[in-house]
Amino acid sequence: MSENPSHGSRGGDGHRDEEYGDEGQRNEERGVREHRDEGQGDEERDDGRAESAVGCLLAIAGVAVVGTFALTRAAYTIDGGFEAHARDWGVILVELPLVLFAGLVVPPLTWVVAGRRLRPWAAALVCVAVVGLGLWGLAACWHPPQGPDPGYGPGI
Repeated sequence: MSENPSHGSRGGDGHRDEEYGDEGQRNEERGVREHRDEGQGDEERDDGRAESAVGCLLAIAGVAVVGTFALTRAAYTIDGGFEAHARDWGVILVELPLVLFAGLVVPPLTWVVAGRRLRPWAAALVCVAVVGLGLWGLAACWHPPQGPDPGYGPGI
């Protein structure tokens, strides 16, 4: 008999390899190993889905928080006051959409960047801190027109 290892002989004595038996068992064991590897891939894919879901939730929460903050500051500009004399279309058409877009984009991007280096709970804290700093910067720099003195009422 030949001493070719692919025929399953051991050392030329004509006995089959007891460990693998024949080619069918080798393929079955390979299939089991491949199946185990596929199972690990499914878990990794589930983690990717969870991260994507968190990113979407952060985008929705960011738009809600920033929108609430920005729309309350720009309420007088949107309403326009008495006879809409204070309506500022620059705020309505340019500034508010940019602020809302930042609220939509910044939290998920922060989650992705922080999530690559930190644990998920730390990445969430970084997202909260970045949104808080963004709102603080927005309050410090963005001043849409406000109504006149509160003592100045709507009139008779």
